[in-house]
Formats: sequence, structure tokens, C-alpha cells
Amino acid sequence: MGDLLNQTLTWQNGLIFIAWGVVLLFVVLGFVTYAIYFERKVIGWMQLRHGPTRVGPLGLLQTVADILKLLLKEDTIPRKADKALFILAPVITYVPAFAVIATIPYAANLGFADLNVGLLYYAALSSISTIGIILGGWASNNKYSLLGGMRSAAQMISYEIPLVISVAGIIMLNGSLSLRTIVEGQGNYFWEWNFIPQIIGFIVFIIAGVSELNRTPFDLPEAESELVAGYHVEYSGFRFAFFMLAEYVYVFALSALTTVLFLGGWHPPLPFLDFIPGLLWFILKFSFCVFFLFWLRATMPRIRVDQLMGFGWKVLLPLALLNVFLTAFYIEIFNK
Repeated sequence: MGDLLNQTLTWQNGLIFIAWGVVLLFVVLGFVTYAIYFERKVIGWMQLRHGPTRVGPLGLLQTVADILKLLLKEDTIPRKADKALFILAPVITYVPAFAVIATIPYAANLGFADLNVGLLYYAALSSISTIGIILGGWASNNKYSLLGGMRSAAQMISYEIPLVISVAGIIMLNGSLSLRTIVEGQGNYFWEWNFIPQIIGFIVFIIAGVSELNRTPFDLPEAESELVAGYHVEYSGFRFAFFMLAEYVYVFALSALTTVLFLGGWHPPLPFLDFIPGLLWFILKFSFCVFFLFWLRATMPRIRVDQLMGFGWKVLLPLALLNVFLTAFYIEIFNK
């Protein structure tokens, strides 16, 4: 893929790009299918439960059965809903989630689009999903859906700001928005990775990223005890599956972005381990990030909406700004 990116676009190269895109789609869909299974097993293990055991060996086909059930369920649309927007909302939520993955470099010579503004592209497209969630809540003509959509809009917009500012320090250190350049700027020693010099930004990024995913402990838009499942309460069948699919695709995207920005991407933690392929190092770090997200869901309680908003504006945003000033001070003093 690295060589193709530097070639003139022809019909042959275009077909190869499409083929790689299809491969990526199936990889992500496979990840989503078994990330759900893995999450249920991890949570079961932490809470002394079994998790899926019945469908297939070790319950491996349970998620496949759940997906088939969603695809075969009746597709219902409320009588007084805005039909066009109701149908469009899951698509608007899912498509940006898949599109942002195109800029992630998985290894030194494995990536789909090496954009000069790859990080900006990720931030811009991931924000579009908020529109789909708001539309889903509003178009359903249901007060609980609307409340869930409004909660989600307030939460995602509030935490998007510290999320973007938290990576400003990395941009300042590398002088580039290219994700590949950011990875190459990190060395083969783990203390040269960005999570150490940018520890404040790293902490803010992780917390804001979990909130962006609407996952525990920030799953206020889907608070079943208060909002009857929130913005997607009127959705059924494959349209509901699109919302769930978007959430787990963002788990993939956020874990991959964390690996690229803070954990050295495909670099080994020590130089003598560089005989192991870079893609394998990326997968190991990526898997740890995914496990961490599941670990949070198994252990953390849901916080109140006022605590959620107060923490974002009063704690995370000042910390993200502080990280920018500290990084600027470091560059001014030590990089003269």
C-alpha cells in the first residue's frame, strides 16, 4: 500500500484501492463481531460470570447469532417520525466511523491514506457522528429519544474540545498533522514514546475519548434507567445494528489512534525486539487499548450528568490547555 500511495491513479490502481478497502471493511466487521464476544467474556471473567458459552464452541458464534437476529427482525418506523431523517441518521453515524480508519498507519509500509492533515481529518469526521445521533433522537418523534440525543450532543461536543486540544502538544513536538510522521517521530525505546512527555495530554485524551464513545462511565445518552435506551429507542433491526456497529468501529478507531499518537505505533519498546514485525507490535498495543476500554465497562459506575459536564469543562479543558503551555515552554527552553 505504501508504494501505491505514491503512484499516479489509474484504473488498475483504483481497483486495487477498492479491493484493499473491501479487505479493511471485512477486517473491521470481523473485529466488531468478536470484540463484542471478547467484551462479554472479559466482563464475565471480572464479575465471576461465564459469558457466552452455548452457541458454537466456547460461545464463539453467539455474536454471529445476535447479528443474524438483528438483520431478520422487522424494521419498524414510528408513524409520526420524520421518515427520511429517521432512515438517514444511522448512516450518518456509521459512515464517518469507518472513514476515519483510512488514515491510520498500521505499519511502516501498511496504510491506506497518508494525509498531511490526517489528525485533523480524524477529528473533523468523527464529529459528524454527533449529527447522526441528534437526528436519530429528533426524527423518532419520541421525547425520550430527543432527550438522549440532546444529552449526547452536549456530552460529545463538550468532550470533543479537550480531546482535540490534548493532542496539540504532539502536533507542536512533531510539527506535523500526519499520523505517519507522528509515529516516525517516536523512537524504539518506550520512554521516547509520546505518552511519557505528553502524560497530561495522554490522560486527558483517554478520558475524553471514552466519553466520545458514549461508553461506561460516560454512557449517559443510553441510560436505560432514565431514558429507555436513549436516542435509538425507536430503532429496530438492522438500523439499530448500525448504531451499535458505529460504537464498536469507534472503539477500533480510538484504540488505533491511541496506539499511533502515544504508544509508538509499530515501534518495539526496546531496539533488540525489532526482529518482531511492526504490525504485530501495533496489534499488541491496539489489543491492550481495547482491553482497557472493556475493563472500564466492567468496573466503573455511571456518573451523573452534572458531574459529567462539570468534569469536562472544569477539569479536562484546563488540563488540556495546561499541557499546551507546558509543551510550548519545553520547546522554547530545550529546543533552542
